Amino acid sequence: MITLNNKVVLITGATGALGNTTANIFAQTNAKLALTGRSQKKLEALHPAFSANDCARTDLCDEQATQDLIDEVIEHYGRIDVSLTIAGGFDMGKRVHELTSDDDFNKMFNMNFISTLNTCKKVILHMQKQGEGRIVNVSAHAATKGKAKMAPYCISKSAVITLSESLTAEHKDNDININCILPGTIDTPTNRNDMPNADFSTWVPTEDIANVMLYLSSELANSVNGAILPVVGKS
Repeated sequence: MITLNNKVVLITGATGALGNTTANIFAQTNAKLALTGRSQKKLEALHPAFSANDCARTDLCDEQATQDLIDEVIEHYGRIDVSLTIAGGFDMGKRVHELTSDDDFNKMFNMNFISTLNTCKKVILHMQKQGEGRIVNVSAHAATKGKAKMAPYCISKSAVITLSESLTAEHKDNDININCILPGTIDTPTNRNDMPNADFSTWVPTEDIANVMLYLSSELANSVNGAILPVVGKS
């Protein structure tokens, strides 16, 4: 079992299926966790063992709110060793020429890219001061190729890949390892409900994705930096 020896781990999107699983797995590694999501009630319901100092509702699309969150974590723990940017979302609906307003695109872009950008910007400032850190961004395998009726999602997730590559180039000499994972279809209750006729056996369990993030957060991955890593199961 990988242990993180009291490393401070920030997990965004901790109220989602993947975030919840990741928090539960990392809680077994002797890490100190700071969890954030868009609903304080969901945070408290999903993670009752954590104190109020460990769970905070935050709108990561708001840069100042993100700054306030990072400041609170630093004030409470003194540092952030690992940042797992899981927060995001998925919508499938219109073809590109049917997008009648900016709302369809902006929703996905804000949820998937701006939330990741804001988190990385604020976390990296502290990691530079402490001289080390790990960041694992969550994109999607769908970002590698455009798909029908998924343009806003694919574009927003592809931006996360490019952001991760740019950050790696900027901080490769600062002992800040930045990697990005590309999950395939994740086996969650929501996805099963939305796609009841799919072959669930080909989907990726949340536990498998969380364990990849755990590896990238550990000393076992000291030499892994700038990886764009598909985690696609049998798909």
